[in-house]
Amino acid sequence: MVKENSVNQQSKKWLVPTLVVIIAVLLIAVVLLMYRGNASDTAEGVSAAATSDSAAASTAASGSASGTADSDLTSVEARDPSGPVAVGDVNAPVGLVVFSDYQCPFCAKWSDETLPQMMKHVEDGNLRIEWREVNIFGEPSERGARAAYAAGLQDAYLEYHNALFDNGEKPSEELLSEEGLIKLAGDLGLDESKFTADFQSPETAAAIAQHQQLGIDLGAYSTPAFLLGGQPIMGAQPASVFEAAFEQALAAKE
Repeated sequence: MVKENSVNQQSKKWLVPTLVVIIAVLLIAVVLLMYRGNASDTAEGVSAAATSDSAAASTAASGSASGTADSDLTSVEARDPSGPVAVGDVNAPVGLVVFSDYQCPFCAKWSDETLPQMMKHVEDGNLRIEWREVNIFGEPSERGARAAYAAGLQDAYLEYHNALFDNGEKPSEELLSEEGLIKLAGDLGLDESKFTADFQSPETAAAIAQHQQLGIDLGAYSTPAFLLGGQPIMGAQPASVFEAAFEQALAAKE
């Protein structure tokens, strides 16, 4: 009986993430069909924010619209050496783009359980990870994204990101308040004055808006969503799924 209850609990545990993945995949299919039907309108919807990866965003949206990049979306990778929301060698053979949200519990789960394993590939020079916050849960998510970006401008993006997702939990409303986010920067030893200025700057807001629009243009209406080696992975899948996809992408480069 105990064993049967354990199996039932595990089934329930994965039911919701599985349904989310199925719904997200269907949404992406609908979006891609819409893009094929109206490519020019989609291209015009790409954000024109003046950030280092604006060209990559336009290319990715155009590729999806025309259907030419459906099987390979590596053009979404900005590969910007000065990108504040990325880790890893800019010339790493494999890229991973993470579409996330700081109020998403499954994003927190992925960051806690799978990101550490992916970081091993970052450390050995074979993987570059770039984040694109979609902020589907509204203003608190957008504040968190701006704060993490501001931390990245002090080369502390990953440290700040991990602090927001401490212990695999999404941050509290208090932490995602402006005061809470600034206090966190101080607690992490960042220059609080510079952080506050960057957090509140129009340039940071424009960059975050562009990242969000890129996710929308690609159909990432559910988080987390990923592009690993240009191939989509939906939801906080087990780490083994990402390991297999990484090994396949790396082998294709060798």
